[in-house]
Amino acid sequence: MAAKKKAKKAASKGKVKHSAKKKSAAPKKQAGRAPAPKSAPRAAPVRAAPSPAEHFAVEAARCMGDDKCTDVVVLDVRGKNPMTDYLVIGSGTSDRQMRAVLHHIQELGDKLGYQAVRSTSDDRATWLLVDFMNVIVHLFEPNTRAHYDLEMMWGDTAHVDWERPGAAKRDRAGLHASEQN
Repeated sequence: MAAKKKAKKAASKGKVKHSAKKKSAAPKKQAGRAPAPKSAPRAAPVRAAPSPAEHFAVEAARCMGDDKCTDVVVLDVRGKNPMTDYLVIGSGTSDRQMRAVLHHIQELGDKLGYQAVRSTSDDRATWLLVDFMNVIVHLFEPNTRAHYDLEMMWGDTAHVDWERPGAAKRDRAGLHASEQN
């Protein structure tokens, strides 16, 4: 024990030289982890199948497009409107055309199992409407549509893509985009 005390005293006075080199630490190993395997490229996310109401809204919009309505949009108002899930809005050129389109959409609703709960009865109206509960269809003359501006009211809602893939786009004059060139 006396030898230990003498060694400590000598070390504290600096008389003893340490010749041992400081050892560097060995690289640390991660416990229990193997290298991460390389993953295959991810596929594009698959969109869930549309709900029956969305399917009907898209088909109603396509019916409007087929019947030469302009500026057709489908708005997804789920969670924002307690009365309905989808609004389908389009512009017609005359009251006769608008009535015919409304009739075609009601037939489509019957075919797909959607019964019209209420619809406008005035044949000379500039705004026709048919309510299918989950889907409400609005047909406007252009000036009336600009006045009420439903798209602005529901501006924060998502637009649903309703156009058929690969379908020719028409401008306001009814021409295909390829015919203009």
